[in-house]
Amino acid sequence: MGVRRRAVLVAAGAVAVSAVAVVGALGLGGGDGPDSGGPDSGRGDRTVRVTRGTLVDETAVDGTLDHGPEVPFEARAEGTVTWLPQAEKTITRGGTLLRVDEKPVVLMYGNLPMYRELAVGRDPDRPLRGLDVKQFESNLAMLGYSGFTVDDTYSQLTADAVKRWQKDLGRPRTGKVGIGDIAYVSGPVRIARTSVRVGAQATGTVLSYTSTARSVTVEAPAGETGWAERGNRVTVELPGGHTVKGRVAEIGQNASPAQGDGGGDGGDGGGGGEGDAAKNAKVPVLIRISDQEALGRLNSTPVTVRYVGRKRENVLTVPVAALVALAEGGHGLELADGDGADGAGGSGSEKGSRFVAVKTGLFANGKVEVSGPAVREGMKVRIPE
Repeated sequence: MGVRRRAVLVAAGAVAVSAVAVVGALGLGGGDGPDSGGPDSGRGDRTVRVTRGTLVDETAVDGTLDHGPEVPFEARAEGTVTWLPQAEKTITRGGTLLRVDEKPVVLMYGNLPMYRELAVGRDPDRPLRGLDVKQFESNLAMLGYSGFTVDDTYSQLTADAVKRWQKDLGRPRTGKVGIGDIAYVSGPVRIARTSVRVGAQATGTVLSYTSTARSVTVEAPAGETGWAERGNRVTVELPGGHTVKGRVAEIGQNASPAQGDGGGDGGDGGGGGEGDAAKNAKVPVLIRISDQEALGRLNSTPVTVRYVGRKRENVLTVPVAALVALAEGGHGLELADGDGADGAGGSGSEKGSRFVAVKTGLFANGKVEVSGPAVREGMKVRIPE
C-alpha cells in the first residue's frame, strides 16, 4: 500500500537550501565573497501577498473497492442439493438461498442463528418462548403474513401463519419450522461463489456470500492508524478522478505482515526478519460508502483514499517557495518594495527591513503557515529565484 502525503515537507527543505544562496547573493550572509552589485541584484520578480485561510495536511493511501469479505454458509438441512443460485445474484428476505430435496432454504434477517425447531408445544400452558421466536415472527410479518402477534411466544396463531407461508413455498404444511429451513443473515446478500455442485449432499460449506453494498478496504501500516477512528470522514477517489465520500466503519484488531514480506535475510544489510515484519505489519480499515449510486457499476477496483491528518484554521500562509533561510538561522520572508515591516524582527539596509523573520507551522499543498510580530495579512513578499 502506498502512502502519499500532500504536505510538502521535503520541498520546503529544498527551498530553504536554495534560499541560502539567495540571501548570500543579497549580501546578508556575512560572507567574504565579492560584491554582487547591490542589494537588488538577483532578486526574483514574482511577488505574492500573505493570506489568511485554512491549511489542511491531507494524506493519500491506496485502497480496494469491492463487496467486502466472503462469508461461508454452512447448510444445516439434510438431503441432496437440488438447486444453487448463480454468482452475483442478490437474495433478500424471503428469497431462496438454495434447495435441498427440492425444498427451499429461505433467507431471513437476524443475528440469532436457528438453533432449534419452532413448533407449538404439547402443553398449552408451556408454549415455546424465546428471542428466536420473536425474530422469526418479525420476519414472517415483514413478508406480509398476519393473524398472529409478534412476540416471544410460538402460538397456534403463529403456526397457522406458518402453514400459509409453507403453502406459498411449496413445502409441506406442518406449521413447524425446522433448523435447516431458514438461514439468518444481517441483511441482503450477494452470492460470491458456490462450493458444491447440484447433486452433492447438503453438508458443510455450500456457498459463500458478501454484502450487497460496496465498501473500501485500506491495509494501513500498524503505526499509522490514528486517522482510522470509527465515524471519521474520508474522500475516496475512483478511477477517472471522480470522488465520493466515505466514513471509517471498522478497524481490524490484529495486524498482519504486508503481502510479499517474507521475513527474508535483510539483503546486504544483514538481519531484517521479525523486526522488519513488525515494522511492515498492516491493519485492515473498512470504509463504508453511503451513496452507492455514486459508485456507478464498479464492483472491484483500486482506489485512493484521502484523509485529513492535521488542520490549521485562520492562519497566515505563503507559498513554500517564498521562504528564505536567514543567515542568523531560521526562516524569513523578503518584503517587496514599499512594504516595510517597521523594523520588527527584520534585517537589511538602513532604508528599511528587506527581510523579516518568521516562525513556520504546518506545511500543506505547497503552502506554509507563518507567524511573527512583523507578519501581517496582505503583506507583499517576493518569491526567490
